[in-house]
Amino acid sequence: MEWNKNGLLPLEWFKQMREQSPVILSENHMVWNVFKYEDVKAVFTNYEVFSSQGAPDSEDPLEYSILRQDPPKHRQLRKLVSQAFTPRVIESLAPKIKAITTSLLDEAEKKGHMDAVAEFTSPLPITVIAEMLGVSMEHREKFKEWSDALVGDHAEDFYQCQREMNEYFSVIAEDRRRHPQEDLITKLVQARIDNEHLSDLEIIGFCILLLVAGNETTTNLISSAMLGIDSLPEVRAQLLADPTLIPGAIEETFRYFSPVQLMFRHVKEDTVLRGQELKKGQFVHIWMASANHDEDVFERPEQFNIHRNPNPHLGLGSGIHFCLGSQLARLESKIAIETLLERFPDFRRDRSAELTRMNSSMMFALKELPIRFS
Repeated sequence: MEWNKNGLLPLEWFKQMREQSPVILSENHMVWNVFKYEDVKAVFTNYEVFSSQGAPDSEDPLEYSILRQDPPKHRQLRKLVSQAFTPRVIESLAPKIKAITTSLLDEAEKKGHMDAVAEFTSPLPITVIAEMLGVSMEHREKFKEWSDALVGDHAEDFYQCQREMNEYFSVIAEDRRRHPQEDLITKLVQARIDNEHLSDLEIIGFCILLLVAGNETTTNLISSAMLGIDSLPEVRAQLLADPTLIPGAIEETFRYFSPVQLMFRHVKEDTVLRGQELKKGQFVHIWMASANHDEDVFERPEQFNIHRNPNPHLGLGSGIHFCLGSQLARLESKIAIETLLERFPDFRRDRSAELTRMNSSMMFALKELPIRFS
Protein backbone atom coordinates (compact mmCIF):
# COMPACT_ATOMS: atom_id res chain seq x y z
CA MET A 1 0.00 0.00 0.00
CA GLU A 2 1.42 3.36 -1.00
CA TRP A 3 0.74 4.97 2.38
CA ASN A 4 2.83 2.37 4.18
CA LYS A 5 6.04 3.67 2.64
CA ASN A 6 6.24 6.16 5.49
CA GLY A 7 6.65 3.31 7.97
CA LEU A 8 3.28 3.39 9.71
CA LEU A 9 3.49 -0.40 9.95
CA PRO A 10 6.97 -1.87 10.58
CA LEU A 11 6.33 -4.88 8.34
CA GLU A 12 9.93 -5.16 7.12
CA TRP A 13 11.21 -5.15 10.70
CA PHE A 14 8.73 -7.87 11.67
CA LYS A 15 9.86 -9.97 8.71
CA GLN A 16 13.51 -9.52 9.61
CA MET A 17 12.87 -10.52 13.22
CA ARG A 18 10.85 -13.60 12.23
CA GLU A 19 13.69 -14.73 9.97
CA GLN A 20 16.69 -13.85 12.12
CA SER A 21 15.60 -13.49 15.76
CA PRO A 22 12.12 -14.99 16.26
CA VAL A 23 12.60 -15.20 20.04
CA ILE A 24 15.09 -12.63 21.31
CA LEU A 25 16.02 -11.20 24.71
CA SER A 26 16.15 -7.43 25.15
CA GLU A 27 19.40 -5.68 26.02
CA ASN A 28 18.41 -5.38 29.69
CA HIS A 29 17.89 -9.19 29.82
CA MET A 30 14.39 -8.82 31.25
CA VAL A 31 12.04 -8.87 28.23
CA TRP A 32 11.73 -11.53 25.54
CA ASN A 33 10.24 -10.50 22.20
CA VAL A 34 8.35 -13.20 20.29
CA PHE A 35 7.56 -12.76 16.58
CA LYS A 36 6.50 -16.05 14.95
CA TYR A 37 2.84 -17.08 14.74
CA GLU A 38 3.35 -20.50 16.31
CA ASP A 39 5.26 -19.05 19.27
CA VAL A 40 2.89 -16.13 19.80
CA LYS A 41 -0.06 -18.52 19.91
CA ALA A 42 1.81 -20.84 22.28
CA VAL A 43 2.46 -17.98 24.73
CA PHE A 44 -1.17 -16.86 24.49
CA THR A 45 -2.59 -20.28 25.25
CA ASN A 46 -0.18 -21.63 27.88
CA TYR A 47 -1.22 -19.51 30.87
CA GLU A 48 0.37 -21.96 33.32
CA VAL A 49 3.81 -20.90 32.07
CA PHE A 50 3.12 -17.46 30.57
CA SER A 51 1.03 -15.59 33.09
CA SER A 52 -1.20 -12.53 32.76
CA GLN A 53 -1.49 -12.16 36.53
CA GLY A 54 -1.16 -8.61 37.82
CA ALA A 55 0.85 -7.58 40.87
CA PRO A 56 -1.08 -8.73 44.00
CA ASP A 57 -0.45 -5.60 46.08
CA SER A 58 -0.83 -3.04 43.29
CA GLU A 59 -3.15 -0.06 43.60
CA ASP A 60 -3.54 0.05 39.81
CA PRO A 61 -7.17 -1.03 39.10
CA LEU A 62 -6.20 -2.54 35.75
CA GLU A 63 -4.05 -5.08 37.61
CA TYR A 64 -7.33 -6.50 38.98
CA SER A 65 -9.16 -6.55 35.66
CA ILE A 66 -9.94 -9.69 33.67
CA LEU A 67 -7.05 -8.82 31.37
CA ARG A 68 -4.56 -9.32 34.21
CA GLN A 69 -5.93 -12.50 35.75
CA ASP A 70 -5.21 -16.21 35.35
CA PRO A 71 -7.68 -19.01 36.16
CA PRO A 72 -9.59 -19.59 38.30
CA LYS A 73 -10.21 -15.87 38.97
CA HIS A 74 -10.13 -15.10 35.25
CA ARG A 75 -12.86 -17.66 34.60
CA GLN A 76 -15.03 -16.23 37.39
CA LEU A 77 -14.65 -12.63 36.23
CA ARG A 78 -15.24 -13.48 32.57
CA LYS A 79 -18.42 -15.35 33.47
CA LEU A 80 -19.69 -12.22 35.26
CA VAL A 81 -19.69 -10.04 32.17
CA SER A 82 -20.05 -12.62 29.40
CA GLN A 83 -23.86 -12.36 29.65
CA ALA A 84 -23.60 -8.77 28.43
CA PHE A 85 -21.76 -9.93 25.30
CA THR A 86 -23.75 -12.95 24.14
CA PRO A 87 -24.51 -13.11 20.38
CA ARG A 88 -28.18 -12.40 21.11
CA VAL A 89 -27.43 -9.30 23.19
CA ILE A 90 -24.91 -8.00 20.65
CA GLU A 91 -27.27 -8.52 17.71
CA SER A 92 -29.97 -6.61 19.59
CA LEU A 93 -27.66 -3.58 19.58
CA ALA A 94 -27.61 -3.41 15.77
CA PRO A 95 -30.44 -0.82 15.41
CA LYS A 96 -28.80 1.45 17.98
CA ILE A 97 -25.38 1.11 16.31
CA LYS A 98 -26.97 1.90 12.94
CA ALA A 99 -28.72 4.98 14.38
CA ILE A 100 -25.51 6.31 15.94
CA THR A 101 -23.60 5.68 12.71
CA THR A 102 -26.24 7.47 10.65
CA SER A 103 -26.31 10.45 13.02
CA LEU A 104 -22.52 10.84 12.91
CA LEU A 105 -22.46 10.71 9.11
CA ASP A 106 -25.36 13.17 8.91
CA GLU A 107 -23.27 15.70 10.83
CA ALA A 108 -20.22 15.05 8.67
CA GLU A 109 -22.23 15.39 5.44
CA LYS A 110 -23.24 18.93 6.37
CA LYS A 111 -19.57 19.93 6.15
CA GLY A 112 -18.63 17.72 3.21
CA HIS A 113 -15.60 16.40 5.08
CA MET A 114 -14.54 14.97 8.44
CA ASP A 115 -11.66 13.76 10.49
CA ALA A 116 -12.87 10.17 10.53
CA VAL A 117 -11.08 9.39 13.82
CA ALA A 118 -12.46 12.31 15.83
CA GLU A 119 -15.89 12.47 14.23
CA PHE A 120 -16.76 8.90 13.28
CA THR A 121 -14.60 5.92 14.23
CA SER A 122 -14.01 7.11 17.81
CA PRO A 123 -17.44 8.41 18.90
CA LEU A 124 -19.31 5.38 17.53
CA PRO A 125 -17.81 2.66 19.81
CA ILE A 126 -17.41 5.07 22.74
CA THR A 127 -21.13 5.87 22.61
CA VAL A 128 -22.09 2.19 22.47
CA ILE A 129 -19.90 1.03 25.36
CA ALA A 130 -20.70 4.10 27.48
CA GLU A 131 -24.41 3.32 27.21
CA MET A 132 -23.78 -0.33 28.10
CA LEU A 133 -21.78 0.71 31.16
CA GLY A 134 -24.28 3.40 32.09
CA VAL A 135 -22.00 6.45 32.03
CA SER A 136 -22.82 9.89 30.70
CA MET A 137 -21.84 10.81 27.15
CA GLU A 138 -21.06 14.35 28.26
CA HIS A 139 -17.57 13.04 29.06
CA ARG A 140 -17.06 11.45 25.62
CA GLU A 141 -13.98 13.48 24.76
CA LYS A 142 -12.48 12.65 28.15
CA PHE A 143 -13.09 8.94 27.55
CA LYS A 144 -11.11 9.13 24.31
CA GLU A 145 -8.33 11.07 26.02
CA TRP A 146 -8.12 8.43 28.76
CA SER A 147 -8.17 5.59 26.25
CA ASP A 148 -5.30 7.06 24.24
CA ALA A 149 -3.26 7.65 27.40
CA LEU A 150 -3.78 4.10 28.65
CA VAL A 151 -2.44 2.50 25.46
CA GLY A 152 0.18 5.18 24.73
CA ASP A 153 3.88 5.19 25.55
CA HIS A 154 3.86 8.28 27.80
CA ALA A 155 4.18 7.13 31.43
CA GLU A 156 3.08 10.39 33.07
CA ASP A 157 -0.12 10.54 30.98
CA PHE A 158 -0.78 6.88 31.78
CA TYR A 159 -0.66 7.38 35.55
CA GLN A 160 -2.58 10.65 35.42
CA CYS A 161 -5.46 9.07 33.52
CA GLN A 162 -5.41 6.11 35.92
CA ARG A 163 -5.94 8.50 38.81
CA GLU A 164 -8.73 10.35 37.01
CA MET A 165 -10.54 7.18 35.95
CA ASN A 166 -10.20 5.71 39.42
CA GLU A 167 -11.91 8.73 40.93
CA TYR A 168 -14.55 8.90 38.18
CA PHE A 169 -15.65 5.27 38.42
CA SER A 170 -15.47 5.18 42.23
CA VAL A 171 -18.16 7.86 42.36
CA ILE A 172 -20.35 6.05 39.82
CA ALA A 173 -19.96 2.67 41.54
CA GLU A 174 -21.00 4.16 44.88
CA ASP A 175 -24.01 5.79 43.21
CA ARG A 176 -25.09 2.42 41.72
CA ARG A 177 -24.92 0.80 45.15
CA ARG A 178 -27.44 3.37 46.38
CA HIS A 179 -29.43 3.73 43.15
CA PRO A 180 -29.25 0.57 41.00
CA GLN A 181 -29.92 0.92 37.28
CA GLU A 182 -30.15 -1.37 34.26
CA ASP A 183 -26.49 -1.15 33.28
CA LEU A 184 -23.21 -3.03 33.49
CA ILE A 185 -21.81 -1.07 36.43
CA THR A 186 -24.86 -1.94 38.54
CA LYS A 187 -24.38 -5.61 37.64
CA LEU A 188 -20.73 -5.38 38.71
CA VAL A 189 -21.44 -3.79 42.10
CA GLN A 190 -24.18 -6.35 42.77
CA ALA A 191 -22.17 -9.36 41.57
CA ARG A 192 -20.76 -11.99 43.91
CA ILE A 193 -17.90 -14.45 43.50
CA ASP A 194 -17.75 -17.19 46.14
CA ASN A 195 -20.42 -15.20 47.99
CA GLU A 196 -18.24 -12.09 48.12
CA HIS A 197 -18.77 -8.79 46.31
CA LEU A 198 -16.08 -7.53 43.97
CA SER A 199 -13.60 -5.16 45.57
CA ASP A 200 -13.58 -1.50 44.56
CA LEU A 201 -10.36 -2.04 42.62
CA GLU A 202 -11.89 -4.99 40.75
CA ILE A 203 -14.99 -2.98 39.83
CA ILE A 204 -12.97 0.04 38.71
CA GLY A 205 -10.55 -2.18 36.80
CA PHE A 206 -13.48 -3.77 34.97
CA CYS A 207 -14.94 -0.37 34.09
CA ILE A 208 -11.63 0.98 32.81
CA LEU A 209 -10.96 -2.12 30.75
CA LEU A 210 -14.44 -2.22 29.24
CA LEU A 211 -14.38 1.46 28.39
CA VAL A 212 -10.94 1.31 26.78
CA ALA A 213 -11.20 -2.13 25.18
CA GLY A 214 -14.74 -1.30 24.13
CA ASN A 215 -13.67 1.64 22.04
CA GLU A 216 -9.94 1.84 21.33
CA THR A 217 -9.62 -1.40 19.34
CA THR A 218 -12.81 -0.79 17.36
CA THR A 219 -11.88 2.81 16.62
CA ASN A 220 -8.59 1.64 15.15
CA LEU A 221 -10.23 -1.25 13.32
CA ILE A 222 -12.75 0.97 11.50
CA SER A 223 -10.13 3.63 10.73
CA SER A 224 -7.79 0.99 9.30
CA ALA A 225 -10.58 -0.55 7.21
CA MET A 226 -11.36 2.88 5.75
CA LEU A 227 -7.66 3.36 5.00
CA GLY A 228 -7.48 -0.01 3.26
CA ILE A 229 -10.57 0.70 1.15
CA ASP A 230 -9.28 4.13 0.16
CA SER A 231 -5.86 2.77 -0.78
CA LEU A 232 -7.05 -0.13 -2.93
CA PRO A 233 -9.57 0.70 -5.71
CA GLU A 234 -10.20 -2.98 -6.42
CA VAL A 235 -11.25 -3.55 -2.80
CA ARG A 236 -13.63 -0.59 -2.88
CA ALA A 237 -15.16 -1.84 -6.15
CA GLN A 238 -15.65 -5.36 -4.78
CA LEU A 239 -17.27 -4.17 -1.56
CA LEU A 240 -19.61 -1.82 -3.44
CA ALA A 241 -20.60 -4.61 -5.81
CA ASP A 242 -21.09 -7.14 -3.01
CA PRO A 243 -21.51 -5.81 0.56
CA THR A 244 -21.57 -9.41 1.88
CA LEU A 245 -17.77 -9.26 1.48
CA ILE A 246 -17.52 -6.65 4.25
CA PRO A 247 -17.14 -9.16 7.14
CA GLY A 248 -14.21 -10.76 5.30
CA ALA A 249 -12.69 -7.33 4.81
CA ILE A 250 -13.03 -6.69 8.56
CA GLU A 251 -11.21 -9.95 9.36
CA GLU A 252 -8.43 -9.04 6.93
CA THR A 253 -8.18 -5.65 8.63
CA PHE A 254 -7.69 -7.43 11.96
CA ARG A 255 -4.88 -9.42 10.35
CA TYR A 256 -3.15 -6.86 8.16
CA PHE A 257 -3.28 -3.82 10.43
CA SER A 258 -3.53 -5.60 13.81
CA PRO A 259 -5.23 -2.86 15.89
CA VAL A 260 -3.58 -4.44 18.94
CA GLN A 261 0.08 -4.86 18.00
CA LEU A 262 1.40 -6.63 21.09
CA MET A 263 0.46 -7.99 24.50
CA PHE A 264 2.47 -8.76 27.64
CA ARG A 265 3.05 -11.83 29.78
CA HIS A 266 5.53 -12.84 32.48
CA VAL A 267 7.26 -16.20 32.84
CA LYS A 268 6.00 -18.24 35.82
CA GLU A 269 8.56 -21.02 35.54
CA ASP A 270 11.72 -21.68 33.55
CA THR A 271 10.88 -22.87 30.07
CA VAL A 272 12.29 -23.24 26.55
CA LEU A 273 10.79 -21.51 23.50
CA ARG A 274 12.30 -22.08 20.05
CA GLY A 275 15.59 -23.13 21.65
CA GLN A 276 15.79 -20.11 23.95
CA GLU A 277 15.82 -20.50 27.74
CA LEU A 278 13.27 -18.21 29.37
CA LYS A 279 13.70 -17.72 33.11
CA LYS A 280 11.06 -17.30 35.81
CA GLY A 281 10.32 -13.61 36.42
CA GLN A 282 11.23 -12.42 32.94
CA PHE A 283 8.64 -10.67 30.77
CA VAL A 284 7.44 -11.54 27.29
CA HIS A 285 6.24 -9.21 24.53
CA ILE A 286 4.07 -11.19 22.13
CA TRP A 287 3.96 -9.42 18.78
CA MET A 288 0.54 -10.25 17.33
CA ALA A 289 1.17 -7.83 14.47
CA SER A 290 4.20 -9.84 13.39
CA ALA A 291 2.44 -13.19 13.84
CA ASN A 292 -0.35 -11.97 11.57
CA HIS A 293 2.19 -11.54 8.75
CA ASP A 294 3.98 -14.86 9.23
CA GLU A 295 4.67 -16.44 5.82
CA ASP A 296 4.42 -19.91 7.35
CA VAL A 297 0.72 -19.33 8.05
CA PHE A 298 -0.49 -16.68 5.59
CA GLU A 299 0.09 -16.87 1.84
CA ARG A 300 1.38 -13.53 0.53
CA PRO A 301 0.86 -11.82 3.90
CA GLU A 302 1.93 -8.44 2.47
CA GLN A 303 -1.26 -8.38 0.39
CA PHE A 304 -4.53 -7.04 1.80
CA ASN A 305 -6.82 -9.84 0.61
CA ILE A 306 -10.48 -9.61 1.68
CA HIS A 307 -11.10 -13.12 0.27
CA ARG A 308 -8.49 -14.75 2.52
CA ASN A 309 -9.92 -18.04 3.77
CA PRO A 310 -9.08 -19.41 6.22
CA ASN A 311 -7.85 -16.34 8.07
CA PRO A 312 -6.68 -17.56 11.51
CA HIS A 313 -5.36 -14.14 12.57
CA LEU A 314 -4.47 -13.37 16.18
CA GLY A 315 -5.87 -9.85 16.04
CA LEU A 316 -8.33 -10.71 18.81
CA GLY A 317 -5.94 -12.76 20.90
CA SER A 318 -6.18 -16.49 21.50
CA GLY A 319 -7.00 -18.95 24.25
CA ILE A 320 -8.75 -17.87 27.44
CA HIS A 321 -8.01 -14.20 26.72
CA PHE A 322 -9.68 -14.18 23.30
CA CYS A 323 -11.40 -10.81 23.13
CA LEU A 324 -14.68 -10.83 25.07
CA GLY A 325 -16.09 -8.04 22.88
CA SER A 326 -15.05 -9.54 19.54
CA GLN A 327 -18.60 -9.83 18.19
CA LEU A 328 -19.42 -6.27 19.24
CA ALA A 329 -16.29 -4.95 17.49
CA ARG A 330 -17.17 -6.92 14.36
CA LEU A 331 -20.77 -5.71 14.35
CA GLU A 332 -19.87 -2.05 14.91
CA SER A 333 -17.25 -2.21 12.17
CA LYS A 334 -19.56 -3.98 9.72
CA ILE A 335 -22.35 -1.45 10.22
CA ALA A 336 -19.91 1.49 10.07
CA ILE A 337 -18.32 0.39 6.77
CA GLU A 338 -21.64 -0.72 5.27
CA THR A 339 -23.31 2.60 6.04
CA LEU A 340 -20.30 4.65 4.94
CA LEU A 341 -20.18 2.92 1.54
CA GLU A 342 -23.95 3.24 1.11
CA ARG A 343 -23.87 6.95 1.84
CA PHE A 344 -20.51 7.94 0.40
CA PRO A 345 -19.25 5.28 -2.03
CA ASP A 346 -16.62 7.68 -3.35
CA PHE A 347 -15.25 8.95 -0.04
CA ARG A 348 -11.58 9.88 -0.33
CA ARG A 349 -8.76 10.41 2.09
CA ASP A 350 -7.40 13.95 1.97
CA ARG A 351 -3.88 13.23 0.79
CA SER A 352 -2.69 16.76 1.53
CA ALA A 353 -2.58 15.71 5.19
CA GLU A 354 0.22 13.38 6.27
CA LEU A 355 -0.82 10.23 8.07
CA THR A 356 0.69 9.92 11.53
CA ARG A 357 0.45 7.11 14.03
CA MET A 358 -0.34 7.58 17.70
CA ASN A 359 2.69 7.16 19.95
CA SER A 360 1.83 3.64 21.09
CA SER A 361 3.79 0.41 20.82
CA MET A 362 0.70 -1.51 21.84
CA MET A 363 -1.79 -0.18 19.29
CA PHE A 364 -1.88 0.68 15.62
CA ALA A 365 -3.86 3.92 15.86
CA LEU A 366 -4.00 6.83 13.45
CA LYS A 367 -4.05 10.26 15.05
CA GLU A 368 -6.26 11.63 12.28
CA LEU A 369 -7.88 10.40 9.08
CA PRO A 370 -9.11 13.39 7.03
CA ILE A 371 -11.88 12.33 4.63
CA ARG A 372 -13.68 14.21 1.85
CA PHE A 373 -17.04 13.18 0.44
CA SER A 374 -16.86 14.84 -2.96
